[in-house]
Amino acid sequence: MNPNRLLIKNYFENHSLVESNIESYNRFIDKGVQEIISEIQDIIPTIIPVEVKDFKIKFGKIRVEKPQIVEADGSRRDIYPMEARLRKLTYSAPVYLIVSAYIDGVEREQFETLIGKVPVMVKSKYCHLYGANKEQLVKHYEDPNDLGGYFILNGNERALVIVEDLVSNKLFLEKNSTGPSKFTGKIYSESGVFRIPHTIEQMKDGVIYLSFTRFKRVPILAIVKALGLLKDQDLAKTISEDKQYDDIFINLYETVDIKTQEQAMEYLSKRIGMNQNEGDKITDLLDKYLLPHLGITPGDRMAKAYNLCKYIKKFLMISKDGKKITDKDHYMNKRLKLSGDLLADLFRVNLRALVQDVLYNFQRLVKRGKFQSIKIIIRDQLLTSRIKSAMATGAWVGGRKGVSQNIDRTNFTATTSHLQRVVSLLSSAQENFDARALHPTHWGRLCPVETPEGTPIGLRKNLSSLAKISQEDMTEDKIVKLLEGCGLTND
Repeated sequence: MNPNRLLIKNYFENHSLVESNIESYNRFIDKGVQEIISEIQDIIPTIIPVEVKDFKIKFGKIRVEKPQIVEADGSRRDIYPMEARLRKLTYSAPVYLIVSAYIDGVEREQFETLIGKVPVMVKSKYCHLYGANKEQLVKHYEDPNDLGGYFILNGNERALVIVEDLVSNKLFLEKNSTGPSKFTGKIYSESGVFRIPHTIEQMKDGVIYLSFTRFKRVPILAIVKALGLLKDQDLAKTISEDKQYDDIFINLYETVDIKTQEQAMEYLSKRIGMNQNEGDKITDLLDKYLLPHLGITPGDRMAKAYNLCKYIKKFLMISKDGKKITDKDHYMNKRLKLSGDLLADLFRVNLRALVQDVLYNFQRLVKRGKFQSIKIIIRDQLLTSRIKSAMATGAWVGGRKGVSQNIDRTNFTATTSHLQRVVSLLSSAQENFDARALHPTHWGRLCPVETPEGTPIGLRKNLSSLAKISQEDMTEDKIVKLLEGCGLTND
């Protein structure tokens, strides 16, 4: 046998075409759900019983079981995928959470409660078919050659299509053919539930402006000074020590009257139409919505200031020195969101809705004077119905549509193709010639042939047969160790 064929044969004996998607889902259940729960800080109601001074609710450890069904007589038992298909049921697993109530700093109540059900991916770690051999699969009326990697909702087999998106937390510059600014810099700062677009522009007067949330075209150095980097000398040195740009002095002159952080706050208040006495709100906006991936605490302000200076430097190097613009279509600058990532976005948003519902129910009962235990205020159907609705319709968070689709069961090849589909978020109605074109970095990663004709051409792609999507978490400690292994030191 040809060595190449032998290698590929051995690969498919040990790996699956949908292995990356299944691993992503497993990681979401094993780690992602708990990480999202940990993002929820103490729940503090505004209305509490009269005799209580301090009241807060805390979420603790989470536990996910394997798919179960509760019959009409109240009995509970395991359910397998084929039964879910035939009975038009959802193949889902219950999620339990430890909830604690603290009154005046003392824990008065702790219990484990059902907060909802999450759909289970077929052949994943939490599926009853996980690790089953051919005989066991046949026993449960399953096709031994079925790849898995999909969900069953109301009896329908649904797949979460892999979404291709630009990498977050990185500055991209593009040249404009029209408009007041020749170049525009964009960065999508992502942290947990937040994904905030930031835009950097330079007008004809030479001043560089930053736009995000309520801040519309505010001089970027005014924001830097509001963060704590005040001295003009330090600013000029931080932005460009090796080469001086005239544009830096133009921008420094624009904010020359700002000597303190308080003056910077007043300046920003006037720019966005807030009262001068609302300085605290300005600082809150800067902490929460300005580059949240760098942190949302007052201690992170200087890091944000230095990063903004770095963005100014990159902007000037490209606009003035003619440095090459970052290629957005290079796969180094792309990220593929698998089923685990998509479910994490959905779970995070709907968990916030559950928290708000808990607060509402608590405060309503307190007003009526009927409050006894927090067990009765958690509605498990809320989270279940919202997640199920999104997966059944394909309408996702962020206004995206078609994320969840019915699997094409025409034949095995069509099913395989559907489970490996990669969809871009760009609109098929627009030209976007560069995004549709074949890029050298697609080699070995995406199939160069399989794409539909018509308007979606090049925007709907498919993974290569042997492509595997890496999902390793690169923490700061891992990166430091990796760099030290390459010979770099702190000096």
